[in-house]
Order: sequence, then C-alpha cells, then structure tokens
Amino acid sequence: MFGIVRPCRHVMCKGLYADWMGHLCGLCLALRDEHGHLSRLVTNYDGLLVSVLTEAQSPTSASRRRAGPCALRGFKGADVVESEGVRLAASVSLLLAAGKVSDHVADGDGVYARRPVAAGATRLAGRWSSAGTAMAGTLGFDPTPLTAAADRQALLERAPAQAPPGNSAAPGLRELTGPTEDAVAAAFAHTAVLAGKPHNREALEAAGRGFGKLAHLIDAVEDLAGDRASGAYNPLAATGTGLDEARRHCDAAHAELRAAVDGLDLPRPGLTRALLVRETGSAVSRAFATAGTHGTGHPPGDPSAPPGRRQPKRDPGGLLSLACTALSCCTCGLYRPAWDEDREGSFCERFDCSGYDCCGNCGNCGNCCSCCSGEDGCCCDGCGCD
Repeated sequence: MFGIVRPCRHVMCKGLYADWMGHLCGLCLALRDEHGHLSRLVTNYDGLLVSVLTEAQSPTSASRRRAGPCALRGFKGADVVESEGVRLAASVSLLLAAGKVSDHVADGDGVYARRPVAAGATRLAGRWSSAGTAMAGTLGFDPTPLTAAADRQALLERAPAQAPPGNSAAPGLRELTGPTEDAVAAAFAHTAVLAGKPHNREALEAAGRGFGKLAHLIDAVEDLAGDRASGAYNPLAATGTGLDEARRHCDAAHAELRAAVDGLDLPRPGLTRALLVRETGSAVSRAFATAGTHGTGHPPGDPSAPPGRRQPKRDPGGLLSLACTALSCCTCGLYRPAWDEDREGSFCERFDCSGYDCCGNCGNCGNCCSCCSGEDGCCCDGCGCD
C-alpha cells in the first residue's frame, strides 16, 4: 500500500528527511481536507513522488503551511507542503488505490473473496476513483492511463487462460509491466506542466516508465513465494522468469531510471535523486535479499549465506499481525513491526555496508552524514559527488 520508496531517517540527511516528511504530511492533509479522513488510507509513498518532482523543477521551494500537532510527529507541529504538486499526488494516490482494490476484488484475494467485503470494497474503489478523477480535472491532468491500468492489467493476466490450446499468445514480462509504466509515465510527465518546464516532459516520461517497471517487478518478487503457495497470479511465475533474470530486468530498469533523472533540468535535485536513484536501488536490493537471492543464490536461513546480513523475522500471523498491520496503516507506514522492518529494510544498518563509500553509495548505510561536513552537507543532498 505504501510503495517501494520508503526512506527512513537512518539513510537520509536530516534536511532531506524533513523535506520528505513535509511532502508526506502535505499529501495526507490534502486527502483529508478534500476527501475526508477515510481517504488518508490511500497515502502512498510512490504517489507523493510527483509532489517531490514538481518542487524539484521549481527554482524556489513549494509553498508550505504550518500544520498542527500530530501523533505521528510526536504531537508536534510541522511545515507541510501545500501546492498543486501535492494535489496531483493526492489524485494519483486515490486512483492507484482504487485500481489496487479493484484488482484484489477481481482476483478474490483473501477477505476480498467474501461477497460482503467485495461489495463494500468495490463501492469504496468507485468513490476513490471518482474523487481522483475529479481532482485530476482541476489540475488539467488526463487520468486515463491510471484509470485504465487495472483493466488493461487484468486483460493481460487473463490472456493465457483465454488463448486457444496450442496458441502461445501469452504476454511476456515487458507487456505485463506496460500498464504500470504508462500510468507512472503520465503522472511524472504532468509535473513538467505544473512546474512550467515542458522541456522536461520526455525525460520525465522515461523516468516514469523506469520507475513503473521497477515497482511492478519488485512487487512481483516480494509476492512470488506467497503467490506460488496460494496459486495466485504472479507475472514472474506466469512468464517463467527466474529470480536471476528478474534481477537483471530490475537492474536495467534502475539504470534507465537513473539516466532519465540525470537528464532532467532540476534546480532542486537533492530529494529527487535521493528517492528516485538511491532509494529505488535500495528497494531492489531489499526485495531480492528477502526473496532469498542477492546474487548469491542463498535462500533465507541458509547457514552458508555470507555474514553481515541478518535473516528476516517471520510474520507471526493471527491477531498480533492484524493489530500491527492496522497500526502501520493508521500511521501512514511510519510504524512497522519488526518483521516488516526487516522485509522493507527500514533500518539500514541491517544491511552490510562494507565496501561502500560516502559519495558512492551512502544510501546503503547509516554513515553518510558522519563522513561529510555539516548536518545536511552530505552527498545525499545532491551535491554531485556520486
């Protein structure tokens, strides 16, 4: 629900982390103010990237307002972003959440297989889709790629079952990631319109396609074991793509994303580079480490696995898991239980930092700011040392 880009204060300089929280809280409050408290459930880390991109293309900081105390900030106030970029992020988050819920209902996943739950979820998805579409209209954004993505995805996933016997018309992995790529590319590209930087549009579309592909593949990698156990559809299993090949696809997509970001005209590049380059790279590493391969082929718990990497804890299930999931949801993902922290890599010190230097890979360990001058004067702020 919360996206693949999930930075924490252990991997991000204090100033950038504060900026990121300003966008996150701004998105949450924009959803509340325009669509009610329930809509805050769709707060999406990946969705707020469009807010970050909009500000990054502007020579001055986005407008901020002082927000009142919030439990998630230790009952302290904060300066939160208030801009068209935040409203675009809210629209995107609503549309993405609507598509995700509709997909769960169509697949009959878990509790969605129960008719009362499916009926309520369908109504909620419709409400979120309508709200997101209406908000997009006020920003001049055509939401068609986002609203159509779920339907296109469902058609692609059903294609093998509908194909005549002997017909090898099953879509490949590139086709399966297409709807997600198109949706993210459209959202990213519209930030150029909001920021008045039309020359950035092509690079933003390329960045969106790279990020969309990464998000789709990482989700597939993280869900692979569970989908195999339950018999649910998974694009890697459906296309016969092994984890090693999937890793190559992810690395290629990350390289494309990084090249696209390098081609952007960004007066304020720090947070964008930290999230779209550094954090996406960490997300790839986390996904494959959890899946049991980090280029080593060692499954989780294998005593022959290389030292320096703690094995993830298991979700205990039951009421404890449900309670922790609810708390994570209510805190916009800022709280995560120990097993989820391991899975998502919230605490970066759990990953082996040996061999990394500050200016090359400081996003992979907690020592970035300690090896640079000043509280915020480290490579994470986009000073160009990587």
